[in-house]
Amino acid sequence: MSISVSIVEDDTKVRESLARLIDGSPGYQCASAHASGESALAEIPRVKPNVILMDINLTGISGVECARQLKPLLPNTQIIMLTVYQNTEHIFDALAAGATGYMLKQTKPDKLLIAVKDVYEGGSPMSSHIARKIVQSFQQQSAPNDETPSLSPREAQVIELLAKGYLYKEVADTMGVSYATIHTHIRHIYEKLQVRSRTEAVVKHLSQMRRASEDESFAQSFQRR
Repeated sequence: MSISVSIVEDDTKVRESLARLIDGSPGYQCASAHASGESALAEIPRVKPNVILMDINLTGISGVECARQLKPLLPNTQIIMLTVYQNTEHIFDALAAGATGYMLKQTKPDKLLIAVKDVYEGGSPMSSHIARKIVQSFQQQSAPNDETPSLSPREAQVIELLAKGYLYKEVADTMGVSYATIHTHIRHIYEKLQVRSRTEAVVKHLSQMRRASEDESFAQSFQRR
């Protein structure tokens, strides 16, 4: 079964290029292509694609607002925002509107196809630059929870790779394990950290690691006195 993809992009060349990429790749099908958010809102609910590639900076209604209106109508459709921006505010606005992934437009075609497959299978693909911006933003706000169970070395390795922006398949390849094994690790991580998303998991783990490092530094300083 092919992954059906709708494209919302007001740049004709980019829209046509994306459509060719999707239709020309085995296992993918371009369900529809739209030049505006208004057109997408009118037609995509009828198409019901698996994944939507959404330009964030559309003429007229913005990509964020389009995603916000589409998500309640298509709760099972995953939305990846495509953008030239790495602005943290734009990122959070898009995620709050219902987007599941956030990729830069200069992402290589093969990486974009992997991201579409990843989000379809339950992942949250983001470029490494965007993932790091999210982590840094949350690190400034998050307080560690000392009562949270610690992760196993393998689970910690998974989190570290996710924090660098790796997709699930790339994590599996790097660790030399199967894709299914990574999903099992992710499930255990979510349960231990009491989170529901990749971003929350990464932020909470890094906050714990930072707190542990600070505690160790304090202890060493105290012992030297």
